[in-house]
Amino acid sequence: MIRLALPVYVELVTAVVAVGLIDLLWVSGLGEAAIAAVTVATTAEYLAYGLFLAVPTGLTVLVGRRDGREPLGPVVRAGWKLWAVLSVAITVPAVLLREPLAALFSAEWRLTAEFFLISLGGLPVYFAQTVADGVLKGRGDTRRPMRHALVCNALVVALDPLFIHGLGLGVQGAALATVAARAVTLAITLVALSRALSQALSRAPSQALPRVPSPVPSRTAGASPKAGPGGAGLAREVVRTGLPMSGDFLARSAVGLALVDLVAGFGTAELAGYGIGQKIMLAGVMVFYALRQAALIRTARGEATGSPLWLGLGAGAAVAAVLNAVAVPVTALFAADPAPAVGFLRWMALYLVPFGGLIAVGGVLQASGRGGRLLAATLAGFAVQLPLAYALSGWLGVTGVWLSMAAGACVSLAGALVPRGSGPGSARGRAPRSTRTAAGPPSGR
Repeated sequence: MIRLALPVYVELVTAVVAVGLIDLLWVSGLGEAAIAAVTVATTAEYLAYGLFLAVPTGLTVLVGRRDGREPLGPVVRAGWKLWAVLSVAITVPAVLLREPLAALFSAEWRLTAEFFLISLGGLPVYFAQTVADGVLKGRGDTRRPMRHALVCNALVVALDPLFIHGLGLGVQGAALATVAARAVTLAITLVALSRALSQALSRAPSQALPRVPSPVPSRTAGASPKAGPGGAGLAREVVRTGLPMSGDFLARSAVGLALVDLVAGFGTAELAGYGIGQKIMLAGVMVFYALRQAALIRTARGEATGSPLWLGLGAGAAVAAVLNAVAVPVTALFAADPAPAVGFLRWMALYLVPFGGLIAVGGVLQASGRGGRLLAATLAGFAVQLPLAYALSGWLGVTGVWLSMAAGACVSLAGALVPRGSGPGSARGRAPRSTRTAAGPPSGR
């Protein structure tokens, strides 16, 4: 699990750096309006990715279930068809509405709209990269996606100063550099993907893996030709498999915006501390998401996952300890008064442990056809967290917001660990043994 998760962690951290911090660094000399434009564009791209996330997630799961047992071609073709449809459905309205969208987020909306024209117009390239990497991960390969992220990062580092300052393109240059870097990386990725799929197709029957039962009954298996390989039925299965993860992602983004609004009421210093603390904490939180992808990949492939719950809880405790140890010196690099950010990181120890367990277990739930439970648990946690945040903040100040986050994470984790047969619609016996106990109650197995 850890060997599989390590490349994913590097990929996730590298992607965040490439999209956000490098562009922000190079445009910082152009003034506050340029910084705001890049910040807003990064947020908008993040939300757009949430709308598309169901496709790469569903592909990873379905490719993992089929690899070495059934043909991969129909699933991969369904993924690319979904990419084509959703790229148009998301990109065209976003580009056409770039000016009103920019006006919602920034007073300097013209500059932001200019950035949107390129960054939002380049979303299909970004989405295509996630599709290709999703297929590779489904085959158990997390190293190549990591290398692709590192290549993209290096290209952005090289192209940003050239486009922004060398060619005098300013803020638009940052967007062009990012899209160009992603396009080059995508070309490299498609070559790697083609080779990987060719190897899968050329595998001799004697080398093929034994068939492992799917964790959930396939609605396309044995269906009519209309829902056959590469048809609409398979595309729906990809979306249905990945949709809970997309819903989880978007729900977290929406709640994050609500918390920003709430914390802003306590003053600029507290809001800045929250923003700085979140950016620092992100490097640690990526550990949990790397574990989730590792659990998702191994579960989909019918391989043992050990205990993602305890691994996630342990990772949460380790991340909390590290963040508390470095809180003072690291936050001092970003703010003259680091106290609000340090306070945030101190209280997050209560949040990170249950959150780490929840995210790691989520990979097993998603790949074993129980993603709906994960989404329901996430929403239940937020249903507790948001009212509690408003109630406690009136009594304890901003500390009440941090405590509400910990309470919401505990509720979500408890919901994700409800015994499988305790609710209506439960389906015992669908999953292989390697996945059946991995996301169950905290028995330590």
